[in-house]
Amino acid sequence: MRCVVANWKMNLQSEEARAFCEDLLVHLAPEPQAELGIAPPFTLLSLVSGLVRPKGLHVFGQNGHAEDKGAFTGEISMPQLRDVGCSGVLLGHSERRQFFGETDEALAKKIKAAWQWDLLPLLCIGETLAQRDAGETLAVLGQQLSILSQTGPGPLWVAYEPVWAIGTGRRAEAPQVLEAHAFIRAELIRHGACADYEVPILYGGSVTPESFPELLNIPEVAGGLVGGASLDPHKFAALAKQAD
Repeated sequence: MRCVVANWKMNLQSEEARAFCEDLLVHLAPEPQAELGIAPPFTLLSLVSGLVRPKGLHVFGQNGHAEDKGAFTGEISMPQLRDVGCSGVLLGHSERRQFFGETDEALAKKIKAAWQWDLLPLLCIGETLAQRDAGETLAVLGQQLSILSQTGPGPLWVAYEPVWAIGTGRRAEAPQVLEAHAFIRAELIRHGACADYEVPILYGGSVTPESFPELLNIPEVAGGLVGGASLDPHKFAALAKQAD
């Protein structure tokens, strides 16, 4: 399975999003072989869902709360994501962990809540530059994946995003990506996540049409979680074709 997901982060407004989707759909293959998805801001979920889901693309929320409803000002629940057309949800992105205090304990609850509402969790994991330089990469990834021992198995995608490569123009070298993805696969198997489900492992971190072909040739790299390049419909279409 090959997968490419656009993470728009806090970018675009309604007319820009509409233009992006219309342009993208013109340039995609009629029946893409890769699984494609877009994670827009919450305000654009309904619009984007209406445009791309009929064409077979996934729509992901950028976050979701573990509770179905309640006094959680500023949050959005899994059933609310379903209600506006989402089929999946990003969880644990490094920016959520760094700026908003996302914890592993909270993520375990969110994964189970996503499954309860038939949403596909895309779990993001990765190390900081300080952790990489200290030789702690695999320990960090192991800790972040340990929550799967609490959740049990279920539909899941994982994205390895070395934090130091997100939006910096830097990219992990092929041996670093290979080591990380092989370790992640072993941990997924150890926690039983692959027993009944195919769990693709995406790479994220300054993914571009120029770097993507080399990444796709690395064992266990199933695709990409794309940031900056995903704001250009032509670049995202090019990544989709490369994944095909």
